[in-house]
Amino acid sequence: MNLKGQIDVNSLTPLRFLRTLSFMNNGFEGTMPDWRKLGALKTLYLSNNQFSGQISEDAFKGMTSLKKVHLANNKFTGPIPSSLESPKLIELRLENNQFTGGIPAISSDNLRLLNVSNNQLVGPIPAALSKMDPTSFSGNKGLCGKPLEAACDPPIPPPDLEPTLLSPPTTSPAADATNEKSPSSPSRIAIIIISVLIALFLIVLLFLVYRRSRDDQTPQLGRELPPQEPHEDKKTLPAAAAAAASVVAAAGEQQQQQQQQSGKLSFVRDDRQKFDLQDLMRASAEVLGSGNFGASYKAVLVDGEALVVKRFKLMNNVAREDFHEHMRRLGRLSHPNLLPLVAYLYRKEEKLLVFDYINNGSLASHLHGKHSPDQQGLSWANRLKIVRGVAKGLAYLQSELPTLTVAHGHLKSSNILLDNEFNPLLMDYSLVPVVNPSQVNQILVAYKSPEYARNGVTCRKTDVWCLGVLILETLTGRYVANYLGQGCGKYGADLAGWIKTIVEENVESFDKEMEISSCRVETEKLLQIGISCCEEDPDKRWDLEEALRQIEQVQDSSSN
Repeated sequence: MNLKGQIDVNSLTPLRFLRTLSFMNNGFEGTMPDWRKLGALKTLYLSNNQFSGQISEDAFKGMTSLKKVHLANNKFTGPIPSSLESPKLIELRLENNQFTGGIPAISSDNLRLLNVSNNQLVGPIPAALSKMDPTSFSGNKGLCGKPLEAACDPPIPPPDLEPTLLSPPTTSPAADATNEKSPSSPSRIAIIIISVLIALFLIVLLFLVYRRSRDDQTPQLGRELPPQEPHEDKKTLPAAAAAAASVVAAAGEQQQQQQQQSGKLSFVRDDRQKFDLQDLMRASAEVLGSGNFGASYKAVLVDGEALVVKRFKLMNNVAREDFHEHMRRLGRLSHPNLLPLVAYLYRKEEKLLVFDYINNGSLASHLHGKHSPDQQGLSWANRLKIVRGVAKGLAYLQSELPTLTVAHGHLKSSNILLDNEFNPLLMDYSLVPVVNPSQVNQILVAYKSPEYARNGVTCRKTDVWCLGVLILETLTGRYVANYLGQGCGKYGADLAGWIKTIVEENVESFDKEMEISSCRVETEKLLQIGISCCEEDPDKRWDLEEALRQIEQVQDSSSN
């Protein structure tokens, strides 16, 4: 209901038999209300709001009837309160917050669902929780112990951790000291080799200078040097220099790899001003949202530059060099309807992609968000411009990435940003090669196409199907994500029924906020194009070239 502000718990206390309370998917903010005043609650759902701040240690003290507590996708900070110890607790969801510290000894006798992923938790996982799904703890780089693969080191005093946008990898002081003293580290060996080569080079050079000066001052005594010796002398210097240069190059490459391993941002464009991970950590951060991939943040650097940092989960199976190569490949793409990649960060458990921030929002926010009385919805002209730009961006991806069966793979209205002129910018494109194969069908929209549901395969026309769904959503203003979310993983009756309803209603399905009195014929043309792109049989579905050609023939008659 888009409710905002703070919750007045006192107004609920007269409801003595209140057992279940849900304020999910709203805009409530502020600190955690005092739910102890409703001590008989059994279920409390507060996920997907804007609650923030630290939850007091005794926030749930005495609430022994609690069975389900959902606090996911908020901005809570500080430690997880240990008062979440109800013996009846069966579900606890705390993912996608900013909780710090360790996991308290939560009662696990009846606990069936636990999710603390994507926080900033550290330390060993309690033994009582060791049989939980490992994904319940993912995205917390400081956690260790079963069920995770990361073994716990000998206990050391935990540092004070403040919530930050990014957490660089940490090493213990003992490890740092070991690294400093170790004479066998690769960088130290490289330095020793270079020093030896330079010393040899100087010795050879001094010897040659001395020998030449002596030859100039000594009578020849009727003897000549063999003709090959000057040739060998000339060859000696370049050989030594080449050897030294190759070692220097190898050491530089090794140093670059070590920097990438230690958390250094890799830039894919030469025309961008460089910044480092520390700049991002110091930036003011705002959570923009959390999807199947992970969380997105708006980060404003000290010089005022606004960026979007996306933390990607479910990419931890891709090899390091394969990931670097694919990111460099994406960095070479350039098209007015693609949001360009600026930089990226590779780590084993998470990947960061950095883009420019676009302040006009996404197509989804313009289609389905609340408008103030002085704002108008998207006009027909802007909707046609958006569809046309999306089709051009898709065609460019297919031509530049011919080896990818599905060039985009994740086309939906929330992944289309709009600049101030309402030109579309595609994002989250071409990620199929770096997503874990076992999870790609759960995450990417293209893998909810009819051909994947029937045969478990995709084709080059799969992106066309996504384009068709997007066209229908853009013209009708109906929120298709409701039919593609959790539980709708296949092209089932819900989405098929959604498309069938639009086909049957035809022009009656148009968004009421879109004025079409002067362009009815053109809007109907675009509607039919969308329906043709949604043909269930790929053999009968248009290819992208035909779809783009048909879209470009649709005129913006409203401006004539």
